[in-house]
Amino acid sequence: MKKLVTRVKNQLTSKLLAAQKLLRSQHGEGFVDTAIKILMAVVIGALVLAGLYALFGETVMLCSRYKHDRNCYA
Repeated sequence: MKKLVTRVKNQLTSKLLAAQKLLRSQHGEGFVDTAIKILMAVVIGALVLAGLYALFGETVMLCSRYKHDRNCYA
């Protein structure tokens, strides 16, 4: 009976230590950083494009009307 209690206690201790190690690790932190960097790049790009449209009006993104005969929706 004493061996069984000791074995269960050791298993619980090892599970507790594994859980603490998992909670303290910062292994997945890179994914969050990458997502934030991509979001910042998209927002900054949109702000730059909006600024260019404010400065130059409708001629920021030209469309090729020579190859087709439809309106450009860019």
